[in-house]
Amino acid sequence: MGANISQLERDIGSDQFPPNEHYFGLVNFGNTCYSNSVLQALYFCRPFREKVLEYKAKNRRTKETLLSCLADLFYSIATQKKKVGSIAPKKFIARLRKEKEEFDNYMQQDAHEFLNFLINHINEIILAERNQAKTAGGTGSGGGGTAGGKGGGAAAANGISANGNGTVNGLDGGYGTGNGGSSGSTNGSGNTEPTWVHEIFQGILTSETRCLNCETVSSKDENFFDLQVDVDQNTSITHCLRCFSNTETLCSDNKFKCDNCCSYQEAQKRMRVKKLPMILALHLKRFKYMEQYNRHIKVSHRVVFPLELRLFNTSDDAVNPDRLYDLMAVVIHCGSGPNRGHYISIVKSHGFWLLFDDDMVDKIEASTIEDFYGLTSDIQKSSETGYILFYQSRDCA
Repeated sequence: MGANISQLERDIGSDQFPPNEHYFGLVNFGNTCYSNSVLQALYFCRPFREKVLEYKAKNRRTKETLLSCLADLFYSIATQKKKVGSIAPKKFIARLRKEKEEFDNYMQQDAHEFLNFLINHINEIILAERNQAKTAGGTGSGGGGTAGGKGGGAAAANGISANGNGTVNGLDGGYGTGNGGSSGSTNGSGNTEPTWVHEIFQGILTSETRCLNCETVSSKDENFFDLQVDVDQNTSITHCLRCFSNTETLCSDNKFKCDNCCSYQEAQKRMRVKKLPMILALHLKRFKYMEQYNRHIKVSHRVVFPLELRLFNTSDDAVNPDRLYDLMAVVIHCGSGPNRGHYISIVKSHGFWLLFDDDMVDKIEASTIEDFYGLTSDIQKSSETGYILFYQSRDCA
């Protein structure tokens, strides 16, 4: 898939090459394509890149953490003398393997699990360093643990992924709490102090439950960093998101305890988006456990993801219901199953699209995106399918 450096520059054109931009592939250190593909997507998420580089500028003497290693990597790319090439994320991968045992091997890993861990852990580091700064200044509440440590109170606050079944998943093996979804640094009102991770990725879901006996509607808000959506054959992301918010009837052994009725009653429940994030990350649930095979299989269904997206499953009191998103990156799984295959990514930069395949970088046409929608046939075979979609709000571009 790769093109040599001079070819890529020719494809872009010297007069079209964005000033102060760099396109560098990442060397694979033995099945680290899951990391490389996500890192490229995040690097071209401009609000995220700017915050990471800002962190680098303000924390030049900080102890080594996964965030400091990421900042060093982004800084190295952004300050290269050459416009295109490749770079080895050696320090970042080494630190990743120290921080998370599951990544300390040369096996293929799940790109979404890595993204979930990375975003949560970065948020955790920021919270811990904030607590340490408060404590050092004599105004803090303590309990922060070390900036990169695996204990203390600076857990992955609100670092969660939301499913369409009304449940919210914490980060497996989360730091501090064991599930990564509940505690963290709080302000005087008891709410988690937002970090720039929250500002970029966090949205709010509201779970609305209507008692079918008394018609009382109760709601509960839940934060999310990404949305996980089921995929059906020959559908679109818009359809998947509508299904995410489909009404579910709670009955039989799953009745709802209505506070107004003071008893368990049949009810209807649905999830809607109350606050739309700056960057909307959508995880297509393409790996499903099949009992007849006693293993996970890949669901390669064709799911169209548009270049522009507006959510229609928003709540009546949504903060920014008409927010318009532009597709800016896609992490793609190539292969036939979760434990085999390869990850690549495509990103939009300054109006054109690039494909990153580890250390190789190619300019591609926008029409090429259609090749990654999935298969129209249900026959199990290798496929290249969109797995994680990153949409950036147009009002923050």
